[in-house]
Amino acid sequence: MNKFNISISLLLVTSLNACSPSLYKDLPHSAAAYANFPPIDRAVVPTEYLIAPGDVVAISVFGEPGLTIDKLPVDDAGYIQVPLLGPVQISGLTPAKATALIGSGLGKRYLKNPNVTLNVIEQTGQNVTVEGQVMKAGAYPVDSQTTLLGAIALAQSPTRIAKLDEVVIFRNINDQRMAARFDLGRIRAGRDPDPQILGGDVVVVGFSQAKSIYRDILQAAPLFNVFTRL
Repeated sequence: MNKFNISISLLLVTSLNACSPSLYKDLPHSAAAYANFPPIDRAVVPTEYLIAPGDVVAISVFGEPGLTIDKLPVDDAGYIQVPLLGPVQISGLTPAKATALIGSGLGKRYLKNPNVTLNVIEQTGQNVTVEGQVMKAGAYPVDSQTTLLGAIALAQSPTRIAKLDEVVIFRNINDQRMAARFDLGRIRAGRDPDPQILGGDVVVVGFSQAKSIYRDILQAAPLFNVFTRL
């Protein structure tokens, strides 16, 4: 591959990189991104477990075997189906608050002073889903010390064509879907804080069209040499 072809190829890649559209360009980024996605040293860590969509709970009502259910899944909207009451939203509540909510509902209409117990038996909400340009996309378990860099590491690092300044975290906050964009390169260099990752988060690593084209050019270099060598 001669110098002329290399120069043209690099110019093409640079031009594409400059005009390549950003899917998440309107999302909060830099300092604004950390308002809803703070690093661990500024995060408020819940002292009690909060029920999340995908969890499985068990409900028992003393003396009422017909109201006792061993496995009750929390649906994607955060509801469970309780006998007599119908759908009850419990996502975002502690087990104690969910117990009180169901007990209050049963006590108002059906039972006198019901003795209700609700326990979380499967905490499937404590996973982060990592998608996009990573080596191994999937869902991975998280704890209170998991950060964005840690989540990316669980997915075995970004691919060679990842757009490192377009890494997005999605999170449900007060029943609203929130998102923000982070620059993984700046975080790796210690120039930006590393945001905390919570159970239920979704991380998407963007795609770099310029890197993809440049990779294809390098892979095709031997073929170019066949036609340019004199």
